[in-house]
Amino acid sequence: MSAIRPAAVVVLAAGEGTRMKSATPKVLHEICGRSLVGHVLAAARELKPEQLVVVVGHAREQVAAHLAEADPEARTAVQEEQNGTGHAVRMGLEELGGSVDGTVIVVCGDTPLLTGETLQRLAATHQDDGNAVTVLTAEVPDATGYGRIVRDDATGAVTAIVEHKDATEAQRAVREINSGVFAFDGRLLADALGKVRTDNSQGEEYLTDVLGILREAGHRVGACVAGDHREVAGINNRVQLAEARRVLNDRLLTAAMLSGVTVVDPATTWVDVTVTFERDVVVHPGTQLQGSTHLGEGAEVGPGSRLR
Repeated sequence: MSAIRPAAVVVLAAGEGTRMKSATPKVLHEICGRSLVGHVLAAARELKPEQLVVVVGHAREQVAAHLAEADPEARTAVQEEQNGTGHAVRMGLEELGGSVDGTVIVVCGDTPLLTGETLQRLAATHQDDGNAVTVLTAEVPDATGYGRIVRDDATGAVTAIVEHKDATEAQRAVREINSGVFAFDGRLLADALGKVRTDNSQGEEYLTDVLGILREAGHRVGACVAGDHREVAGINNRVQLAEARRVLNDRLLTAAMLSGVTVVDPATTWVDVTVTFERDVVVHPGTQLQGSTHLGEGAEVGPGSRLR
């Protein structure tokens, strides 16, 4: 698979996240030493996009200040009113001049488990298949509440994304869901966003409507399936935040162990993404390793220790 460098990545981070029940904006909550949006930016940067813009809205001063520190080269676009995902992407493109030549990747700012590898695979699939838009999908154990992916039986092309409440019984049996992450042809995206209507129950501009607009115009709509459905999980409450922290922590510990670190009890060991190890380190139970901690070859830490 050849490396694809997108023309732009648009990160959607304007929502309030009321279910977090917090004074802190949702995308600024942290797991493993980095904010939710910080994890998304790190994954996006692995693609080396020509431009990266984050769409902010709720608590935009606070979020923008964090972005200036976490990723100084990222641009910000303001969505004054949260009028839907289509409107948010339109604000992002306006910050970039209104239209972009090349591939535009759209990601959500609350998906900290998304990897750069998966985004690269999405971009490559988009280019190799000659799609106007490629949606990142996932096969989930329980698709309740998610938009379902409807495909053409003959070609495999995506024909529709049907929201759960609008789905037939047959469609509700489908376990392939929309992640909210897309690759678009930049020019076609800008044109289609100008045709998105707001005559829906929320009175909003839905980004998913772009798929239907492009398909009706004769363009190909495709999909790329994520290898692990947990990668596309958005964080909406503190329970999901804790679940994502556990998944990411396990991922980090697995990488450490495979590189020659002994973790005596992974269930009680917590590490930040910025922690580094050399081989033959031993980490005992109940240990927390934070910040820029580095453990040299043969070091032993714990039990019941915190280094930061």
